[in-house]
Amino acid sequence: MSGRWSGEGARVSEAYGATIAKWRLSRRLKTLREEAGYTANQVCDRLNWGRGKVGRFEANSWVRPELSDIRDLARVYGQVDGDLEELERLAAHARARAWWRGYPEVFANEFPGFEADASSIRVMTPLVLPGLLQTPAYIRALMATGARSGAWRDAALAARLRRQRILDRDDGTAPELLAIISEASLLFRWGGREDRRAQLAHLVEMGRRPNIEIRLLRFGDGLYPGMSTLVNLFRFPGEPSMVYLENDVAIQENTDPESVEAYEQIVQRAREAALGPAETADFLDKMTDTLE
Repeated sequence: MSGRWSGEGARVSEAYGATIAKWRLSRRLKTLREEAGYTANQVCDRLNWGRGKVGRFEANSWVRPELSDIRDLARVYGQVDGDLEELERLAAHARARAWWRGYPEVFANEFPGFEADASSIRVMTPLVLPGLLQTPAYIRALMATGARSGAWRDAALAARLRRQRILDRDDGTAPELLAIISEASLLFRWGGREDRRAQLAHLVEMGRRPNIEIRLLRFGDGLYPGMSTLVNLFRFPGEPSMVYLENDVAIQENTDPESVEAYEQIVQRAREAALGPAETADFLDKMTDTLE
């Protein structure tokens, strides 16, 4: 399997579901601790752990759960039967070595893992095209506008193309993607004319897939909600939704239910203001024919 991994002898995998498993495990451990009546520091003291270790687990600020740690916590919390088996199952799943762990210079958080595990992705990008729908030429041109090194740009290109593979999964796990783009994002000059035509054609082609819906916000239709924010909304089966807000410096996670709901409403209002999928495809086709 293509990709890279910095750990010696480690097997790189798509690790579908591993990020959600780790997130679920963190929240479950917090619930069990609270039900047992312990503070996080009390648990650390009982297990002779450094203070803060339990808090990191519960905040999902760990890379790969150790099964021995999970068993120790389960013992303290009195979970020795069915719950322990479930905790071990989650921990084993969460330990999968995902491909994106090999790109620490590109990903400062678990964004690609949550993106890969989402059943539904809703993206609104006012000034750039969504990363999942970018051609290699567009990615290179976009990366070249920043101050990062050539080595970083090469790694970022490879990582972004790898991210796009989630849309190609044919085992029923490919997410539903709603991408709301703006006319502004299509009018910047970059690369050559054929590069820009190829990017437009790629959008049209991707929009034909049954799991992808692309909608366009036009200048002529006026102002719209969320014009100044690049939003990535992820939905998961049986789990809370989350939002990632993206800019040139960082991709920031937000799981606060009220904030997530607010962004859900913004994206929905923008979707209603945009052209439908068929009209968007027609717009892109016409733009491809007249592109200078």
